Amino acid sequence: MNNISTKDTYVLIMAGGVGSRFWPKSRNNFPKQFIDILGIGKSLLQLTHERFLKICPPENIFILSNEQYSGLVAEQLPSLPKENIIAEPSRNNTAPCIAYASFKISQLNTHARIVVAPSDHLILNEAVFLEKIQQALSYVEGKDALVTLGISPTRPDTGYGYINYNKIEVDGVHQVLRFLEKPNLEKAKEFVASGDYLWNAGIFVWSVGSILTALEKYSPDIFKLFEKGVSCYNTPDEKSFISENYPLSDNISIDYAIMEKADNVFTIPGDFGWSDLGTWASLYEVVEKDEHNNVFSGYTINLSETTNCMIQIPKDKVAVVKGLDNYIVVDDGKVLLIYPKANEQEIKEVSKAIVAKCGEEFA
Repeated sequence: MNNISTKDTYVLIMAGGVGSRFWPKSRNNFPKQFIDILGIGKSLLQLTHERFLKICPPENIFILSNEQYSGLVAEQLPSLPKENIIAEPSRNNTAPCIAYASFKISQLNTHARIVVAPSDHLILNEAVFLEKIQQALSYVEGKDALVTLGISPTRPDTGYGYINYNKIEVDGVHQVLRFLEKPNLEKAKEFVASGDYLWNAGIFVWSVGSILTALEKYSPDIFKLFEKGVSCYNTPDEKSFISENYPLSDNISIDYAIMEKADNVFTIPGDFGWSDLGTWASLYEVVEKDEHNNVFSGYTINLSETTNCMIQIPKDKVAVVKGLDNYIVVDDGKVLLIYPKANEQEIKEVSKAIVAKCGEEFA
């Protein structure tokens, strides 16, 4: 790939989420991004890190996560410099951690262009994805622009936010008209039929100057809080400053804090085999199935009269499954989940009820 100024390209990989809809496989102490959910010997975080090594030097990749997961990040990415693990002392959503990392990067390189991406998404067509990222990086060079990658919708999905965009393009880049929250089914059908909407994947590209300017304008409290630490970033004083001040920041997403307010937001539509892998059913949709449309991993025998199921069993356990259709079966060794795939949206609440009844060890 023909990279431009790779030394000025930085990547922030967001890896602090819990992934509660993948319970019981994804738990508070070992969430989705650290799991080999695809059964290929690599976690989603490892796959994401490898992907971005193709567009910037390894020292320019930062992992944004909770302090709780610093050890897991270091274990799964042993080549990552320890100082590139940005550990949040509290869970305050995405705006504060992006602000913190942006100030930190600004002290390293005032010409930095930053890619922000989740750690737990699936990209099937990596070449097209990286091409779109490079296109966005080129676009923000020398411009005060905030770019988001939009996903061409393949169905009227109610689980995603949507981007309403101007169909007029300049070099493949479109002005964003507005962001919309997750719609009901009728609205989702309207959005897809109109051709004027994209799925919001939460993948952003901007210059460090543009994001700091946007923070100052639209989230001044967050900007002022982290601006106070300018002299501390990338020094031994950084940790104590962050420990004291980070928990004081607003608990707000970057979408609410910046993207929905700014008037310099653009999108690049893409179709690169994207899934946010937000649920068991979304994983089921993208992985290879057997002749009965089952997806299974582990040592499973006597899988008969069973169709359209997602089954995950530990490799040291034998399962005998017969007569199931359209079910999720997940055994993580401590919890066994057998649940209709059609009702998987209930799993998050079910997990809360189990934790309330049985204790935090099941969270």
